[in-house]
Parts: sequence; C-alpha cells; structure tokens
Amino acid sequence: MPIALAIALSTLGCGDASAPAMPDTSYSDRQEASIPAPAETDTEAVEILFLGDSITAGYGVDRARAFPSMVEMRLREAGYSVNAIDAGVSGDTSTGGLNRLDWLLQRPIDILVLELGGNDGLRGLDLSMTRSNLGAIIERTRETWPDVEVVLVGMQVPPNLGRDYTREFAAMYPEVANQHETHFVAFLADGFEDIVHLLQDDGIHPTEEGHALIAEKVEAVIEPIVAQRQSPA
Repeated sequence: MPIALAIALSTLGCGDASAPAMPDTSYSDRQEASIPAPAETDTEAVEILFLGDSITAGYGVDRARAFPSMVEMRLREAGYSVNAIDAGVSGDTSTGGLNRLDWLLQRPIDILVLELGGNDGLRGLDLSMTRSNLGAIIERTRETWPDVEVVLVGMQVPPNLGRDYTREFAAMYPEVANQHETHFVAFLADGFEDIVHLLQDDGIHPTEEGHALIAEKVEAVIEPIVAQRQSPA
C-alpha cells in the first residue's frame, strides 16, 4: 500500500506562467560525483538513488544541504549505513530522467526516490507523456533490481497554467503511485502563504530550511524501509 505523507512545500505561487523551466545544467559534469564507485562505498549500506531535477540537485543552496544529503545524514545519525546517490539535474524532465536511467542503474539500488515532472508541467507538456515516463522509470528500475522500493514525490504547477491542467497534474502523482504500488510523498498547496519563507526568491526552489523540511518528511517514509533491511548500529 502506498504511504501518503504531506510536505508543506509547493511550487504553487511561482509567479508568471511564462516563467522559464528550472535552470539547465549538464549531467555529464556530475556523473562521477553523483555515482561513487562501488569499491569506495560500504557494501552493506542501503543504496538510495534520488532521481530528480533542480530540487533534488539543491539549486541555489550548497549541494551538501540539499534534501538527499540531509536524508542520508539523518539516517546515519539514527545508526543506519546508507549511501545517498544524488542524481538531480537542474532543468531535467521526466523524459530526461528516463533517458539516463540505464546508466544510473548499473550499480545496485535498494530505494528509488523519484522527484521528476515539475519541468514537464512548467512547459505545459502532455500529461500522458509524463505519466508514461514516470511509470517506465518505476518499472525499469524494478526490472533491473527486483527488490527495490520506490518512493514517488508528488509535484504541483502554478495555477495560472490553467485550472484543469493544474488539477490534472496534481492528481497524476497519487494515481501513478497507486497504479504502480509505490510509496508516496505529496506536496500540498494548502497554506502556501505560511511556507513561502521556505522558498528562494524565485518562488520555486527551497531554501536550506525548505530542504530540511523535505528531508524530514522523506526520511520518515524511507526509515521504515531501511529498518527492514538492516538494524541500526
């Protein structure tokens, strides 16, 4: 059964509907940094792949303070041996994530945290394509590593993209999670005015405080999965 958690952080209110997609960077520049060689890692560690866009990549903050690194830190402080693989790329779409997935799956993965689709929405792309890509990423990961657990992170888009599109986009994530039986972390639109201080000036990307909140909520989903695979030290 999917696990539903609410994160009080949203991409709603990001301003102009014509705002550009999240800044683009080259994934090739960070391949080695994102995917440590197996010989350099603890072979007993739980491997957590964070596949996402600029939110996962920590755009605008120190990458060590982005939520994947903070999730790893929290789990290690709890006594678990984990490796967080931050495969976030600013500007990435669900198509881009699917295209680079095979390379990422060359090493064993125990948990996939999937945070993609926000840029699809900002560009007004056909939701059937985004839905298909998310499903393909989930299923291809499971085909490669059958024991993997998947955590899907829900996304929101600005309301000025159109009421129907906005509603359908938000609804797509829990539907994909239910269809593919993944764990689910939902972004909530309610109370945006209360958490706007957790976003940078662009109204899209989290501050360090925002990343800390995301890490807290994502870690709450991941920790029981990790606990099933190893006992804390």
